[in-house]
Amino acid sequence: MKPRFAQNQIDPEAYKAMLGLETYVQKSGVDKKLHELIKIRASQINGCSYCLDMHTRDARRAGETEQRIYVLPAWRETNFFTQEEQAV
Repeated sequence: MKPRFAQNQIDPEAYKAMLGLETYVQKSGVDKKLHELIKIRASQINGCSYCLDMHTRDARRAGETEQRIYVLPAWRETNFFTQEEQAV
């Protein structure tokens, strides 16, 4: 599996800004599992298999369960997510 495009080469300034945002979120105290769920959901919406593979592995490494990852596309229809997680 390979990335769809070289993001850092298409627009280096945009890539630099995204890295800055990622650094900020990592230092903000947002729970790592929640952060990864956000990235998984964005990757699902964007249809990026490379990012889905990367973020689901990262989420599992952070302690996220397979069950919650599997039902993430239907998060509104489950009781697996807290109110805070649903709000995010």
